[in-house]
Amino acid sequence: MNILLTGVSRGVGLAICKTLLEEGNTVYCVSRTYSDDIKTLEKEYSGKIFFKSADLSDAIKAKNAIFSEDFVSNKIALSAFINNAAQAYDDIVTNINADKLRAMFEVNVFTPMLLVKYAIRNMIFNRIKGSLVHISSISAHTGYKGLSMYASSKGALEAFSKNTAREWGEKGVRSNVVVPGFMETAMSETLSPEQKDRIYKRTSLKKATDINSVAETVAFLVSEKAKSITGQNIHVDAGTI
Repeated sequence: MNILLTGVSRGVGLAICKTLLEEGNTVYCVSRTYSDDIKTLEKEYSGKIFFKSADLSDAIKAKNAIFSEDFVSNKIALSAFINNAAQAYDDIVTNINADKLRAMFEVNVFTPMLLVKYAIRNMIFNRIKGSLVHISSISAHTGYKGLSMYASSKGALEAFSKNTAREWGEKGVRSNVVVPGFMETAMSETLSPEQKDRIYKRTSLKKATDINSVAETVAFLVSEKAKSITGQNIHVDAGTI
C-alpha cells in the first residue's frame, strides 16, 4: 500500500512509519525536520520510503507541497492517509493568546482537513477503498489542567473524522481516530517526574501508554483487517478512560 503520513521525524510518527515499513508498505513521509532516524530508514528501506519537508502551519502551502507532481500526485494511488503531526499549546484558559491558538489550529485542524480533501480525491480518482486515521489525544476525553486549547483541537478532529466516515463510506473510504494516552515522547518532556506519576496513576495499568502499541493499532486500522471499522475512536490509553 501507498501511505501518506505526517509528523514522522520522531515519537509516535516515527514508530508508525517503522511499523508500516516492516509490514511492506510504501510510506510517503512529511515533517518539518529531516531527522537522522528518517535517513536511517531510507537506507534500510530503499525505494519504500519517500520524504518531503513541509511546514503544516500554512495549510495551502503544505497541500501544494504534498500533493504535487514530485511527491503524491494522482499517479500515486493512496491507500491511506495518517494525520499524526500536531502542535501543542499549553496554558490555562485565562491566559489564552489568540495568535498562538490560531497557529495551533492551523497545524492540528485546518491543514489536516485540507489534506483529507485531497487524499479522498486521490482515492476516488484511483478507485481505492482507502483509510484515514487521525491521531488524537486522551486530553479530549478527560480533563488535564493547561490542556483545554490542545484538547479542543483534537476534539474538532474527532468530530471531523466521524462525519467524514459517514459522508464517504459509500465510496469505501473509512475514517477513524486513534486516541493515545500519555506516552514518553517529546511532547511530554516538559512534565516533571511527579506530574507524570500523577498522570500514570489515573490509568488502569498505572504506567505510560506504549508507543509501539499505538503504532500497531494505526497499522491495523489502515489494513484490510479493519475493513468494517469506520467512524470510531480507538483508545490506546493504558486504561485512562
